[in-house]
Amino acid sequence: MLVLAAVSGIQFHKLRRAAAARFAVVHASTWDAVLSAIRSRPVELAVVDPLLTGTASDREIERLRVLFPSLPLILYTSLTPQTAAVLLALGQRGIRHVVFSRYDDHPLHLRHVLAQEESRSASQQLLDQFAWALSPLPSELRWVLEEVLRSPAEVQTVQQVAARARVDRRTFERWFMRVGLPSPRHFLAAARVLYAHRLLQDPGFTIEDVAMRLGYAQTKTLQLHARTYLGLTAGEMRLTLAPEEALERVVHDFFPTRQAQVSVS
Repeated sequence: MLVLAAVSGIQFHKLRRAAAARFAVVHASTWDAVLSAIRSRPVELAVVDPLLTGTASDREIERLRVLFPSLPLILYTSLTPQTAAVLLALGQRGIRHVVFSRYDDHPLHLRHVLAQEESRSASQQLLDQFAWALSPLPSELRWVLEEVLRSPAEVQTVQQVAARARVDRRTFERWFMRVGLPSPRHFLAAARVLYAHRLLQDPGFTIEDVAMRLGYAQTKTLQLHARTYLGLTAGEMRLTLAPEEALERVVHDFFPTRQAQVSVS
């Protein structure tokens, strides 16, 4: 999972050390760089300092909240008279996690805060939606698929996923058939469309941004997949479907075993 750190150099090094192997951390030293990174890279969490430009302000952080409401934000700053009012204002807008430099930014605490906010990320919510589908699979295959759903731009083909799981493609496909899932190709493509749909709920993303973030070579491929799995263009699915409705459409058309279970219950 990629964490964006819009903080000072010292804070960035502390975050990177705390993140260790669980999170990758990328640094942004200006608010323009923050916006660029969020739109072009698979950023799932953002750690931001109201003092990034030297003067305490909530304006740019509030802008992030408006543009990217699904992106969990963690404040990491110094406690000063100037930041106190800013922290109060941001707290009233729903930002709850604050870490103070030289006070409670021990690596263990930073790691704990990152892990807490990870549960609110778009990829984790997608994983939660698909937990029922992945649970019957062998653990080594399930772990690989979970990583793929967290970083869909990195691994995109059935062969690549099978290689990561250290099984051949036929074995991979047989496991899916055995537990009543659609073909791995359909599963991966549908999951990417649902991930794209979640991102498109944020007004700060264009369709082109989302296609780039999810590793589509061309935006028209995302449009094709949106029509295939949701029956809508990317623009239409953004405006007309809630995430739960999008999942229901995919399940109805491509997960016959799950649909049958739902009907019986």
